Amino acid sequence: MAAQTEPKKGEKHRQIYRLGPRPLPQHLSLAAATWTNSAAALPALNSALQNWRSPSPNVPPQPNLAQLQQSLAALAPQIAQADPAELMRALQAEGRRRFGQLLTGIEAYRQHPYQRDLPLGPVLWDQGTTKLRDYRSAREKAKAPRPRVLVVPSLVNRYYVLDLEPQASFLRWLDANGFDPFVVDWEAPGYVERSFNLTDYIAGRLEDALDAVKREPGGPIFVIGYCMGGNLALGLALRRQADLAGLILLATPWDFHAENPSHAQMMGQIGRQLEPVLQILGELPVDMLQAFFSGLDPFQVLKKFQYFGTLDPTSGGARRFVALEDWLNDGISLAAPVARECLTGWYGENSPQKLAWKIADKPVDPAGFDRPTLNVIPSADRIVPPGSSRALTRRFRLVDEMVPNAGHIGMMVGRSAARDVWEPLAAWMRQR
Repeated sequence: MAAQTEPKKGEKHRQIYRLGPRPLPQHLSLAAATWTNSAAALPALNSALQNWRSPSPNVPPQPNLAQLQQSLAALAPQIAQADPAELMRALQAEGRRRFGQLLTGIEAYRQHPYQRDLPLGPVLWDQGTTKLRDYRSAREKAKAPRPRVLVVPSLVNRYYVLDLEPQASFLRWLDANGFDPFVVDWEAPGYVERSFNLTDYIAGRLEDALDAVKREPGGPIFVIGYCMGGNLALGLALRRQADLAGLILLATPWDFHAENPSHAQMMGQIGRQLEPVLQILGELPVDMLQAFFSGLDPFQVLKKFQYFGTLDPTSGGARRFVALEDWLNDGISLAAPVARECLTGWYGENSPQKLAWKIADKPVDPAGFDRPTLNVIPSADRIVPPGSSRALTRRFRLVDEMVPNAGHIGMMVGRSAARDVWEPLAAWMRQR
């Protein structure tokens, strides 16, 4: 990761070194096992091809299996005609080449001169390790009242993906387009927060942050939640809907069993197996969280760092890559009680969809929210499957749905994010 320190007032982020992509041992082990062992796996592949039979026509294969079977069928004649020794040497050479590409990309990332140079928004309110940052520009504070926007990010990622670069800052864009933005900066759990559950965060810290926004002059208040922050924002909105003009949810999961129930249940089982870690450390470490997310697409990190190694390090694309990777590798550990609620409850038991997830002993039921709601579901999201978010749309009473052609992170920092997401979102708030 890009290790950083909290700057003093008026200072900017100070980058020290990078350790990512995290968890680095996992990515390197996967690459080594896949690429450098390809030659060793060749005899097993030959045996599989010799004994492979077409599936029964009465039992249609799964789509992924059918694609694999077609690939194997096409490879079989070529492998049979190849010289075994030459094929072995070719596999070894290709494995070394790909592994070398990966290492080149990782080293290029770790040595890149980029440093985050945007000043953090000033702290308007803080409690424990939680801060509320004010992204109103000085010139705007004296103007006529504008709609106030409280933005709630996930507990496991730093908020500054919403303020990544001058050309990719949702918070600064809101300020420049007629809104007063405030964002919650969770920071890592401290001694007090390690005992927090989601009720403590929502009924405690978030309600106090909302009160701080209310004390500031301005127009109606909207709450925007991103990813897991959408679940937190929903919990807050249900408790304080009289104070809000509307709620916006961005890539927010709800039905955790909608598209890949076996993976979600596996996450729940892993959560139960991690109980000794949670009891001893009082938190779920960042690298374990990163391992969970990378498990959604294990080869994604390998592919993107192979690609990064081919980029001109002085290009804008390389700079954006490094800025985003620094953020991805600068995660936040999760307090043990919250980890239990999310892994065992949300993923394992699908408690939100079953209305079994509770805040202060009351079920979190979107149907109880009587203010306008906008549910934004990026169509190419691989972290929160669209079906998971779409289940929320069916729960609300007053809801609009927006489906931009974007991914989970691209919806906020992609080159078309302003056009496809930010502008329609702002127009929706103005109409309210």
